[in-house]
Amino acid sequence: MITVDRVGFRYAGVPVLHDVTLRVEAAAMLAVTGANGTGKSTLLHLLAGVEQPAEGRIRRRTGCRVALLPQRTGDIDALPLTVAECVRIGRFTPGRLLHRLTRHDRAAVAEVMARLGLADLARRRLRELSGGQRQRTLVAQAFAQDADVYVLDEPTANLDAASRARVHDLITSRVQAGAAVVVASHDDAEAALADHTLHLRATGSSGTGPAAAV
Repeated sequence: MITVDRVGFRYAGVPVLHDVTLRVEAAAMLAVTGANGTGKSTLLHLLAGVEQPAEGRIRRRTGCRVALLPQRTGDIDALPLTVAECVRIGRFTPGRLLHRLTRHDRAAVAEVMARLGLADLARRRLRELSGGQRQRTLVAQAFAQDADVYVLDEPTANLDAASRARVHDLITSRVQAGAAVVVASHDDAEAALADHTLHLRATGSSGTGPAAAV
């Protein structure tokens, strides 16, 4: 799906990633691990095309659709959206921004909301949610997309054990259906679900040792 070849990235001239090489494969989960400041979020943004590498090359399969769940702040609470409206945004991909939702779209939204335990919260405003409810809503928005690759930055942050299990079950089902999933995580149990692991070391170096995905 995505090939990363000796990629580096800098913020204001300061190296954040260096010499990162990996493959994101269909029907597989890749966990990106490492301490804070090692560039996990930056790497995910590069995979999704939000940022461009300073060196090296990233190649995506022609037509590859990527869904990104970034780390979010409380700023989203300022949007006057209900849970259902927020999740529906995931169906408005770049080529369908002016299209009305179809029956298939609505079914996809309902299915992902049910799987993440959000059906009863559909009419609640985002600002009325707890941190865990808000996180599940954002995860649902990402998985509402028909993507080939799901790039998730700490998707189970702020979630209790039951909610983490719901997210992990959803990830597993998408992988079994043929999608690629990339997850940045500090959770060892979550990383253990992955088929491959890339461990990022200290700032400026990549974890391309024995545990790295190649």
